Amino acid sequence: MVTELVIATRSLVLDGKPFGQRNEARGQGVAYEKLAGTMRFAVDPDDECNARVTDIGLAPRNAHGQVEFAADFYLLKPVEARKGNGRLLLDCVNRGRKVVLGMLNSAPRVPDPATEAEFGNGFLMRHGYTLAWVGWQIDVPRRDGLMALDAPRAQGVVGELRCQMQPNKRVQILPLADRYHIPNPTVDLDDPTARLRVKVYAGAEPVEVARTAWRFSDPGHIELSEGFIPGAIYEVIYRSANPPIAGLGFLAIRDCAGYLRWGRAGNPCAEAIERSYLFGVSQTGRFLRQMLHLGLDQDEQGRAVFDAVIPHIAGGRRGEFNLRFGQPSLNAKDAVGELPPFNAADLFARLGARTKAPRIFLTNSSAEYWRGDASLTHTDIEGSRDLEPPEFVRIYALAGTQHTPGALPPLEADPNTGDRGLQRFNVVDYAPLMRAALVNLDRWVSSETAPPASAFPRLADGSAVQAEDLASFFGTLPGVRFPETIVRPRRLDFGPDIERGIAAYPPRTGAPYRSYVSKIDADGNELAGIRPPELAVPLATYCGWNPRHPDTGAAGELMQMMGSTLPFALTRAQRGRSGDPRASIEERHTSKDAYLARVHAAAMALAGARHVLAEDVDAIVERASRLWDYLHA
Repeated sequence: MVTELVIATRSLVLDGKPFGQRNEARGQGVAYEKLAGTMRFAVDPDDECNARVTDIGLAPRNAHGQVEFAADFYLLKPVEARKGNGRLLLDCVNRGRKVVLGMLNSAPRVPDPATEAEFGNGFLMRHGYTLAWVGWQIDVPRRDGLMALDAPRAQGVVGELRCQMQPNKRVQILPLADRYHIPNPTVDLDDPTARLRVKVYAGAEPVEVARTAWRFSDPGHIELSEGFIPGAIYEVIYRSANPPIAGLGFLAIRDCAGYLRWGRAGNPCAEAIERSYLFGVSQTGRFLRQMLHLGLDQDEQGRAVFDAVIPHIAGGRRGEFNLRFGQPSLNAKDAVGELPPFNAADLFARLGARTKAPRIFLTNSSAEYWRGDASLTHTDIEGSRDLEPPEFVRIYALAGTQHTPGALPPLEADPNTGDRGLQRFNVVDYAPLMRAALVNLDRWVSSETAPPASAFPRLADGSAVQAEDLASFFGTLPGVRFPETIVRPRRLDFGPDIERGIAAYPPRTGAPYRSYVSKIDADGNELAGIRPPELAVPLATYCGWNPRHPDTGAAGELMQMMGSTLPFALTRAQRGRSGDPRASIEERHTSKDAYLARVHAAAMALAGARHVLAEDVDAIVERASRLWDYLHA
């Protein structure tokens, strides 16, 4: 439970200027305010739900026998509650960063939005949502406005963990953490039992690096005398002590939302919240899959805190969110996040046993299918047949998209990792599909209006195919390099204590799981799932995969998150010279105006199917105009 909310700052947003001429819920503009501070918690470690948190029993207790922790807190709310829509949308921060405004408002990602531009198109404000953020991650540094959790440590514990790294350039020293996160320090700089292994490409068997060839340069860094090879995958297995209790992040999310919904004393949202929704993207989509799997959306009073949840671009994976020495930041292969259950029925078995389960949308881009795990959410474990999700779940594949909405013009490098691709990045903007998804989910919860049926690649109708089956088509496209290695999750054994959140390293590995991607049309664009306007009226082939750039090493292997834009030839003559089998833009569209008319019709058709909102149609056409100009420049 929340024991205290300390507000450090409180101010009007945009000096009180209301968002929109009208509010969708109340018929008038809505002024917002923002609050920031610290939220303090105390939980009963013996509670049936709380006891599912690994090592909670090893945490220090207060005089009442409770475990205490604290987190950064941020809130955007209508100044007048009556002008809001009564919905709380809790954005599960991704590596300490606020995400939902970037995803649903199409806004730039900033830690403390202050200008009109930083609120994007104002979608969530015009619809009257209350937005909340709370730190949940133990290894986030407090810098650049990142939000973190201060958790107690499991006392007297010493054990092994594994850290994985893939550098983009030759360096001698790397942190024992993913990117900028806080490492679990080694207990002994000279530990003779520590191991370093390297795979020269994904899917290769690891090779041991001699202990004399590397060292811990300090408790949080590793140094390789000959330098780390760009693109190679390194893993170091070493010992650490007294780990922070990672799983308390689940309780921070749960109890923050419960307090804002039902709390009275000191609650800035008291009696203003009727429904509570939870949103997570990528890492935090995986976090939400695990939270729901454990049933940790239910508080100490037995109340289901969230009416609906959107784990977005999580694929079939989870993560080290409830593991001793867990690294919530980790995004690695052959990790505990790739353990079953994968499919929605098995993953959400606890929820399905309840009288009423939260409504859940599982949304994935093409990139999660190409990395090999998204199709596992809707097939059996052997990949031999389709499995329909439970009645409280919908699964949507966003055809022809990369991990995050594409930028126009495309970025030069992945903003998260600095990785570069061989081909220009995917430019498809699927944000309009996500805005419609939230509206559909809200209507499902609020008025029992059933959302559109699930849409994903299926074995039964032939729309699910093996990724390797598409190599022959892409081999006909000039200048295109098809991925040389398709890596799928493998069967893993982390030892007898993994169910208690304790892993043995390295895991024993078995056969890969069978997984699928979408069938493609004559242009190479995906047929299954929800097809955005860019695919319905294409100017290019849009893929969820992109090979790594040779300068970053491991050429031919897939990037982790980025897709490709493979433009059509502009003219028939140009197509003939290059040998491109796809019709040129000139052969498809008599003019830009004709093209935009077709885009408008496609957007209207999607609006009729409830996959985009009518309010987004004009913006979709305007972006299509810019895409035309970009490809003709």
